[in-house]
Amino acid sequence: MRYARWIALAAVIVLLSGGALYAQMRPPVSAEGVAETGAAHPVVQGNRIVDARSGREFVPRGVNWSSFEYACAQGWGMSSLDSVVARDPAVAQAKAIARWGANTVRLPLNQDCWLGTRGAPVSDQYVERTVEGYRAEVHDFVTALNREGVVVILDLHSRKRIGQPEFGNLAMPDSESIAFWTSVASAYQDNPSVLFDAFNEPYSRWNASSTRYLFDLTWQCWRDGGCRAPIEDDQSATVARVTYVVQGMDAMVSAIRNAGASQPILLGGLDYANDLSHWQEFAPDDDQLIAAFHSYDFKECGTEKCWDGVVGRLADSVPVLTSELGAEDPTGGYVDDYLAWSDEHNLGALFWVWADHPADPMALVADDKGRPTAYGRLARDWLTGHTGG
Repeated sequence: MRYARWIALAAVIVLLSGGALYAQMRPPVSAEGVAETGAAHPVVQGNRIVDARSGREFVPRGVNWSSFEYACAQGWGMSSLDSVVARDPAVAQAKAIARWGANTVRLPLNQDCWLGTRGAPVSDQYVERTVEGYRAEVHDFVTALNREGVVVILDLHSRKRIGQPEFGNLAMPDSESIAFWTSVASAYQDNPSVLFDAFNEPYSRWNASSTRYLFDLTWQCWRDGGCRAPIEDDQSATVARVTYVVQGMDAMVSAIRNAGASQPILLGGLDYANDLSHWQEFAPDDDQLIAAFHSYDFKECGTEKCWDGVVGRLADSVPVLTSELGAEDPTGGYVDDYLAWSDEHNLGALFWVWADHPADPMALVADDKGRPTAYGRLARDWLTGHTGG
């Protein structure tokens, strides 16, 4: 299918931490005033996600595409697109993913690379990397995926460590996360094939001996913020002497809505998005929310009993999406069992992770052409099985 070319340039002016202005390309608009992307237009209706174009149920199934969250902080590129050998790397990757039957891709982003804070994106002696360049590469990939019929979820995933060329995940959003979502949501408010994942994996923090909390994230703080979390990410040692004021999910949802974006928003629960036990009780007041569940065999909610008692029960009331699925040995049975369960409940899943990392058992691909690993074949078979491919 051929899709309409981008034909209009709209300036979207957003105040960032440094006061910089930027412009983002907008998708073309049909005679009915609806943006044309080539992919579904997901909206929440009750406990289902439907495609607003047809009113039919839309079940997100696909992959997480990793590297926008770390390459720009490590200083070797904006993402792994920079190392793909192809005339148009974004198009090549989008086509490879679409061939697997994916209808959704989750793109983890780095807050500092998007905003230009903490010295990100990191340049080297050969290439000067800028905020504008980072956003442009994200935009190009979103466009390429949409044109292949793939919905995109933009995820606030990580930050650059202060003074180090590395990245990490904070326990909860901070004040600059509001600026991040004001900017991202403003840029994509007119694209109905883009959804937003407010914060990757909220978590509590234990001391080194795991005997007491350094930071105990409650459901109240998850929603309302106001508690104080360590400034160090979960890959850095801390005694929690220096903290920041947490911004809750209500603030993230408000930032997105105040920027003019009405698309669905994913909210992951506690314990690295594995605990959804009180999600419905504390979710912000918004009718376009999706509960995001991260399913791994090393997390507490990794049994069918928990899936039935927590995830399935929540799915009776609100849409639930397994936005990360993986295992220490992803071909050892856990992923198969979870996929069978999710199919019984008609719930979507996004595999972690589309990246050619030889040492990572959860790598779906062995090269930038999309040649699948053993785990990748499992994922591809499940995805194509739902598309008839």
